[in-house]
Amino acid sequence: MGSVNALDATDPLAAFRARFVEASDVTAYLDGNSLGRPLVSTGPRLASFVTDQWGYRLIRGWTRWSSEDRASDPATPAPTEPAKEGDWLNAGQAIGDELGRVALGAAPGQTTIGDSTTVLLYKLVRAAIELRPGRTELVIDRDNFPTDRYVLEGIAAERGLTIRWIEPGDVTVDRIPLGPNTAVVVLSHVAYRLGFLADVQGITTAVHEAGALVVWDLCHSAGVISTLLDEWGVDLAVGCTYKYLNGGPGSPAFAYVRASLLGEFRQPIQGWLGSARPFEMGQGYEPADGIGRVLSGTPPVIGMLAMQDMIALIDEAGLDAVRAKSIALTSYAVELADELLPDALLSSPRDPLLRGAHVTLDHPRFEEMMPLLWERGVIPDFRRPTGIRLGLSPLSTSFDEVEIGVRTIAELL
Repeated sequence: MGSVNALDATDPLAAFRARFVEASDVTAYLDGNSLGRPLVSTGPRLASFVTDQWGYRLIRGWTRWSSEDRASDPATPAPTEPAKEGDWLNAGQAIGDELGRVALGAAPGQTTIGDSTTVLLYKLVRAAIELRPGRTELVIDRDNFPTDRYVLEGIAAERGLTIRWIEPGDVTVDRIPLGPNTAVVVLSHVAYRLGFLADVQGITTAVHEAGALVVWDLCHSAGVISTLLDEWGVDLAVGCTYKYLNGGPGSPAFAYVRASLLGEFRQPIQGWLGSARPFEMGQGYEPADGIGRVLSGTPPVIGMLAMQDMIALIDEAGLDAVRAKSIALTSYAVELADELLPDALLSSPRDPLLRGAHVTLDHPRFEEMMPLLWERGVIPDFRRPTGIRLGLSPLSTSFDEVEIGVRTIAELL
């Protein structure tokens, strides 16, 4: 096992840690896969938005910031993002395109931001079902995140469909029950509890061969694992932005719809912004062209501010470098656990190429230890019944934090 000092000293991404706000009472923040740290630049961005955009432009911020506006008051600075010309109305699609370029492997016009993960997942699954008329089965794994399972259970009851369950365990192609009645498969790129990394391309191909569509949940991979949605032929995807995209508590989620599906995409929550001509306020709903038809209501403009700093940071660092450090961090955590926590069970895959950016260790005493860990400034995550989850965000987590965290767990055991 390498020296922790040497690992941090030779870390090519080490300098990025200074870009994040630190909590003075935290010695090891190991929960970046639940809520990422804020960037230092986010505070000024939010303040600037209040004064330069919201405060100065007021209702005019929903339209483009024109050259005439600047000429009338040249002392006023140009607005900060979300859109380069102060166009709040289209901010979700502008930021979605940038997210698609930097982190998703998605060409422009297929990604947008708005609503929660739950709402977007409901929209995408319902729309996918309509694209496969006559098919009566939905597929999901029992180990998937509760929201995904609950949404599918609700839709199945609503539409009179049957759920085919994948029993607990790693989700591989051979374990997915596919057949002529399969309409939609819903899976996570990275399993939220154990960190298993699914073969998106292989599974997507198998689902397509069965004539079905697949919706991928990217909540635990977006921004930390290289994703090639276009190249892999992914149909639809959804993900949150407050984990590795550091958008802040409750920041809006993103949705991806493959370009070839957009013409037929019909979503179930028809709102004014997703219509073809929203400001006409006319009778009857006609969907907008392109990815705009995924939208429903007014964009959460303030909620989209912080994630832009992180998207830019990932672009600067390079997603391949981020993934390389992610593998190094989780591998170091596994090595430490093998040495210091022999009575704990490694529940995540031992092969680093088969896991995401977090590691789960199980022990019957872990739940009672969580308050003690927090008192010592060590902040991991806990997942019942007995799992401590170490979420390692490559741009903000040091190898030293990993060692402090695992050693503190060992001391308390």
